[in-house]
Amino acid sequence: MADVRVPLPTGETTVSADWSGDGDTVVVIAHGAGTGKDHPFLTGFAGALNDLGLMTLRFNFPYVEQGRRMPGPAAHAIATWEAVVEAVREQHPGGAVWAVGKSYGGRMASMAVAQGLAVDGLAYLGYPLHAPGKPEKPRAEHLPAIAVPQLFVEGTNDPFIQPRSQFEEVVATCRDARVAWIEGGGHTFEVKGRKRPADEIGASLAPVVADFIR
Repeated sequence: MADVRVPLPTGETTVSADWSGDGDTVVVIAHGAGTGKDHPFLTGFAGALNDLGLMTLRFNFPYVEQGRRMPGPAAHAIATWEAVVEAVREQHPGGAVWAVGKSYGGRMASMAVAQGLAVDGLAYLGYPLHAPGKPEKPRAEHLPAIAVPQLFVEGTNDPFIQPRSQFEEVVATCRDARVAWIEGGGHTFEVKGRKRPADEIGASLAPVVADFIR
């Protein structure tokens, strides 16, 4: 485990992060809004990436470190992404750095990259295009500004991207993006009638992301 210092508008704070694996490419992984870096979904995902020859760094956003359940301002999450990627580059100069996030964590990564954060590519594990049942409020204005490759890993039954036609129109506005569909998957990639532990579900997505990175 390591601490990463994050300069926020409200003053400097630190967030905890966990390195694992070896390799020339570092995959930086952010959690969803209601969890943290140690959620079994993310540890299973990271462990499977390690087995595939990729180094990973999982980190918490400041609100999790402070014991709060609800995310803070987007500016705080963006500043955290910037600080974590800078810390990765200091430890692994010259290596490739990819940003991956579950839901909220991925959306915050995309906003950071749209504002100038330099990474080699992005992968989203369930991009939250809109709140369930509120397709009139999409969170997509910034996506066309992203020049690096983007991979949307999406469950076909995810309520955050219904109707799918709207989601596919958004992806079409991106410069370099593709979608990997998980048949029957919901927002956490659970499949109705098929019970699997969260770490196993996370691990099952690793080959899809690793193939895209390679």
